[in-house]
Amino acid sequence: MALHDFWFLLIAVLWTGYFFLEGFDFGVGVLTKGLARDRTERRVLINTIGPVWDGNEVWLITAAGATFAAFPDWYATLFSGFYLPFLLILVCLIVRGVAFEYRHKRPEERWQRNWEHAIFWCSLLPAFLWGLAFANIVRGVPIGPDKNFSGDLTDLLSPYALLGGLLTLVLFTFHGAVFTALKTVGDIRHRARSYATVLGMTSGVLAVAFLGWTQVESGNGRSLPALIVAVVALAAALAMNHFGREGWAFGLSGVAIVAAFALVFLALFPDVMPSSVNPAWSLTVADSASSHYTLKIMTWVAVPMTPLIIAYQGWTYWVFRKRIGTQHIPAPAAPAAH
Repeated sequence: MALHDFWFLLIAVLWTGYFFLEGFDFGVGVLTKGLARDRTERRVLINTIGPVWDGNEVWLITAAGATFAAFPDWYATLFSGFYLPFLLILVCLIVRGVAFEYRHKRPEERWQRNWEHAIFWCSLLPAFLWGLAFANIVRGVPIGPDKNFSGDLTDLLSPYALLGGLLTLVLFTFHGAVFTALKTVGDIRHRARSYATVLGMTSGVLAVAFLGWTQVESGNGRSLPALIVAVVALAAALAMNHFGREGWAFGLSGVAIVAAFALVFLALFPDVMPSSVNPAWSLTVADSASSHYTLKIMTWVAVPMTPLIIAYQGWTYWVFRKRIGTQHIPAPAAPAAH
């Protein structure tokens, strides 16, 4: 395997790992407005992802950094052409992180409610925009002979891209619902399973529509098995959720996300950004890569470090594996007398 092919594969793994992990905490953030009935239940939901959400975002930093180092032309065209959606995602991730940390700093209801609004919207928007972005990447965008994006914002808002955004939003929320059922006890756990049933069926319809569309327009023999795995895993996750096997449901919903993004990358290869203007102007793995020497040095660093990072993050999830419920949330302190 050529080094540029290896780095395309590694970057695909990093992006897919990010969506597997960040997907469920985006979903939990969205569920704070529907599933949680009061401030205590919202705190339960936030506490389920409290120890892990910031570690999940490390995958985004690593994926973006690896794209910049291994495929600078891809990075430049992607981040300049998708400037506004990526800026919105970045602002949302910043505000969302601040909201997690600041929500509990003051006991006033208005203070906490405002930060909870921020958590909801700054989880919903990235979950939608990531699907919009990757749908455009796999289908192609206007790229000129100079490798620069030559379109505007309206070129990113096709029905296909909007369907991709809607799929990731609903699929991530389903992933978050089964994670909530896995991590909670009591009434909120049972309601999470009910939400997961509705979200899972909706995800199934959207997945068949979007992934089938992708396979017909951009797919190949490599991507077809990924489509089958995604649909089967989603159906199996629904079945496991119905029987109360939350661990299996969460694992299978994660497999569905992994398979869906595997289809995207398999359909994309050997391009990294197809041109919708002229296929000859598409950015490919070979002509967008850094020098062989650069990729060689990066490989020597990545090969030993990647398993260590995965092992450490797995250990973190093991440490914080216990379920929580409203009984674990202390009563709010009475306001101090003036």
